[in-house]
Amino acid sequence: MDSLITAAARALAAGDPLGALNRVALRDDASALALRGIAMAQLGDLARAKALLRNAARAFGSREPVARAKCRVAEAEVALASRELGWPPEKLDAARATLETHGDHVNAAQARYIEIRRLLLIGKLDEAERKHAAIDPVPLPHALKAVHALITAGIAVRRLRTRTARAALAQAADAARHARIPALAAEVDSAFEFLNLPAARRVANGTERPLLLEDVETLLQSKAFVIDACRHVVQQKDVIVSLATRPVLFTLIRVLGEAWPQDVSRDVLVARAFRAKHADESHRARLRVEIGRLREQLRTLTGINATPQGFVLAPHEANELVVLARPVEEKHAAVLALLADGESWSSSALALALATSQRSAQRALDALAVNGKVQTFGRGRARRWTMPPMPGFATTLLLTAPLPVD
Repeated sequence: MDSLITAAARALAAGDPLGALNRVALRDDASALALRGIAMAQLGDLARAKALLRNAARAFGSREPVARAKCRVAEAEVALASRELGWPPEKLDAARATLETHGDHVNAAQARYIEIRRLLLIGKLDEAERKHAAIDPVPLPHALKAVHALITAGIAVRRLRTRTARAALAQAADAARHARIPALAAEVDSAFEFLNLPAARRVANGTERPLLLEDVETLLQSKAFVIDACRHVVQQKDVIVSLATRPVLFTLIRVLGEAWPQDVSRDVLVARAFRAKHADESHRARLRVEIGRLREQLRTLTGINATPQGFVLAPHEANELVVLARPVEEKHAAVLALLADGESWSSSALALALATSQRSAQRALDALAVNGKVQTFGRGRARRWTMPPMPGFATTLLLTAPLPVD
């Protein structure tokens, strides 16, 4: 490796993409193409970065399997940053195996981290946590130690373990300081800021107030009867009843919970659960059926008593009943939560992350675009959706790691 390539690689490792480009911008050999691709990725031109890295991998060919594998790992990192969640994971697995076979454990670890962050984005938390626990960060350089800690924090946030998340972020800050990479330090600072944003709203006794993630964790560990509109579950201590696939039943329990300890009239329940302007006998008959189903689902937690006007909740043990709502009530709040990370998403990536069809994701995006809540650029397969981060809205703590440069 000549002196210019070495100097460019060191510049990239220090977070200086412009310095790297000054040394290799006019060169088209394989090593220069790879470094130029990583530099363009750090500068935010992901489309150009992807093309350069692909050309570099092709130029290295089969005679230099390690260098080609590094290009594949970098390309996977670019795909993750550009939210191409459908990028073939088999290519990343093959590149990681090649790197491990040739003793390049640092870049192999980077490949594993990319895979784990993708799993977190598409909601496969158990698999991500298992693979993350298998990595020992001790022998890794400071930059990857920071990435490891950031992922630890992301998993802890999703598990509602705020102490673990804050401790991991403190480790990430220390590692980023030693790595001396400004962009990485900024990611850690941003993560700390997200932990201090409202994660939910507490609705009880006709009043509401915002809750931080620590407050949500404390609430769910208390003896309170919690109707969780973020996850669509009803919970009291360790007893959790999911109504995620029963939207009508969850709407009924939420309306009853917001009014507790008062009752709710049948007309209001019909209007909220069935979206009917006027309640007739068919609606009242259906309401009786749905209330019966709700009683059966929640029989271990609460009764639902009939009153002259309607129905009222009667928790078996709890003296406190709370509705836990999203910080921002929006029909397509899940889409906005993903877009609020500041990255550009394709509709196919959103569909994969939300476990829904691409057509459903596209309809949600179109509805948000009409109201000016999201923006789009590009056409066809290159079309991407984005939005500025919403003030006061906590997003997922999945943070971009630096590309491998060794």
